[in-house]
Amino acid sequence: MDIGGTFTDVVLELPGAGRVTTKLLTTYTHPGEAVLKGIGQVLQQAGLSSGDIGLIIHGTTLATNALIERRGARTALLTTEGHRDALEMAHEDRFEQYDINIDRPRPLVPRHLRLPVHERLDCNGRVLIPLNEDSIESALPVLEEHGVESVAIGYLHAFVNPQHELRTAELLQAARPDLSITLASEVCPEIREFERLSTACANAYVRPLMSRYLERLAGELQQMGFSCPFLMMTSGGGLTTLETATKFPIRLVESGPAGGAILAQQVARYGKMKRLLSFDMGGTTAKLCLIDDYQPLTSRSFEVDRVYRFKKGSGLPVRIPVIEMVEIGAGGGSIAHIDRLKRIQVGPQSAGSDPGPAAYGLGGTRPAVTDADVHLGRMYAPRFAGGELELDAQAASHALDQEIARPAGMETDMAAFAISEVVDENMAAAARAHAAEFGLDLASRDMVAFGGAAPLHAARLGEKLGVERIVVPTEAGVGSAVGFLLAPVAYEVVRSRHQVLSGLQTEVLNALMDDMREEALNVVRPGINDETGAIVLTEYRHAYMRYVGQGHEISVGLPVEPYGREHAGRFRELFEAAYARLYGRHIEQVDIEVLSWTLAISAPAPEEEPPLSFQEDDALSPPPVLTQSVFDPVLSRYIEAPVYLREHLRPGDHMSGPALISEDQTTTVVTSRYDILIDARGYIVLTAKQANSPEEKS
Repeated sequence: MDIGGTFTDVVLELPGAGRVTTKLLTTYTHPGEAVLKGIGQVLQQAGLSSGDIGLIIHGTTLATNALIERRGARTALLTTEGHRDALEMAHEDRFEQYDINIDRPRPLVPRHLRLPVHERLDCNGRVLIPLNEDSIESALPVLEEHGVESVAIGYLHAFVNPQHELRTAELLQAARPDLSITLASEVCPEIREFERLSTACANAYVRPLMSRYLERLAGELQQMGFSCPFLMMTSGGGLTTLETATKFPIRLVESGPAGGAILAQQVARYGKMKRLLSFDMGGTTAKLCLIDDYQPLTSRSFEVDRVYRFKKGSGLPVRIPVIEMVEIGAGGGSIAHIDRLKRIQVGPQSAGSDPGPAAYGLGGTRPAVTDADVHLGRMYAPRFAGGELELDAQAASHALDQEIARPAGMETDMAAFAISEVVDENMAAAARAHAAEFGLDLASRDMVAFGGAAPLHAARLGEKLGVERIVVPTEAGVGSAVGFLLAPVAYEVVRSRHQVLSGLQTEVLNALMDDMREEALNVVRPGINDETGAIVLTEYRHAYMRYVGQGHEISVGLPVEPYGREHAGRFRELFEAAYARLYGRHIEQVDIEVLSWTLAISAPAPEEEPPLSFQEDDALSPPPVLTQSVFDPVLSRYIEAPVYLREHLRPGDHMSGPALISEDQTTTVVTSRYDILIDARGYIVLTAKQANSPEEKS
């Protein structure tokens, strides 16, 4: 189950018999309502009962939305005396150099709830000032006065020695048993004070909300008769237990998009596509991810609620394992408007599911991207959302005319086309900026498109980026939820322990790895059904290294083995190779230091059945069910395009654009520049036609 800002997707996987899917509007008052309704629908369609289900996997944007909309718990921060303003000071830099009215992200905890505690540790964890327990006592009346539900505890250098944080938690829990408590030394045991405190505060802010939601949903599932394991998708692309998700809900902030990246990774492997752009567009946002050599870019840092869309430093930093991607407010529900300069702007505000775009007929009056798509003929209305929602094309056209066409002095057709072009160009710009940020390019990349809105916009986005091949997998409209089913049970642990390679302390390092491995195993083991002991777990290790004197580290993969003196040289070789890949050279005669170490344990990812085979000689051009008037962006006019139903297509079928391929959860719009082939897995593969003339090439 995947809860998005507009739709909730539910996918039931049947071994050897495919998948059953449904898509419902997200219910904001209790997001679990749509989840439970969707589960009931897919079970009924499959003729199954709750007792037949062996595993439930869930991902949600609830934590992300709570952070963005500031709907979390009243939260306080207890921190080392003299450091209460670290959250507000941040890095003391300007992420937008020339904006004199620069807006900074507002801290989740206001200053009057950032409470100083008299204590101090040095950088090695030695006690300089013992914990003054009277400081904790004096904080209690403040917590009571302001109705604080959740507390983050973050002391200087506690990531090395957490004893002061642990003792503070004991005292608070004894005085206020109902208080939700987050320790920075548990949620983010890493160097860098600002990021650690920000992550701890974010976790504390969403923890009561997420705990209540997950506990309620788990109880409702039990009442429905489910007794199977219930796992949560994390931002890093792995599955974890409900207990861990409830304790560290901050690890769930990008769980939905991470599922989509896992799906794209599998599609890349199936198609042997070594350089891939993953394009996920739903009702609220669009997510773009780069996948090279079948692995998505990963990171240990993420920003929530950026004030400036593409500006690093303009959001709230969160230090968690994440799949690196760029996310912008460009979904089917993104609202279009005319700004003060008479320009058409799209997003980031979204119509969501209530009231939704005007075309939903639920009371929405402001034009959204979906309204433009409906007006341009890009949807086969009888199949929208599996027939659960009847599209109102007249309402969509009226909203476009009133809010965009008339104020801009243009025809309604061109207003709809302009909205579509703006959102497609926004996504193209985001993809280019994201690739450039990592020193990568978009040339010669294939694209995988999924999500309810991505197949409608993939061909046009592909034209803008010069993509030669676009793949739309089966069940693309619920792609992130499908990705959950392909994800392994996995968990990553991080520790900051400073080491210099010239004096590498291997005894300390081996002991650290043993502790980290045990912590990871304690999370992974409860999440796997391994009564026979047949499941082989895989361990991954990385070090975050830099030359002494530098300000930032790079991630370097390490061998998984006991470390001895000879490993200092081996670590140097690995670092220099990784450094040279990024910067084209390495630096001689400069020592190297490690700030942080990570260790991840992963169970095997589920394996899919091999695809059907077909002969190229069997390729057919199936007849369409009808033709529909569609606005073609290449020709800048309406044309009659054939409409195909995806369930009628078989491996080997081929057609030529322009065309629409409709299914219950989405529609694939094929422009006149692409040919279509249905491959062995039933995936829709769009291949750019060869230009025959300079005019066509242009």
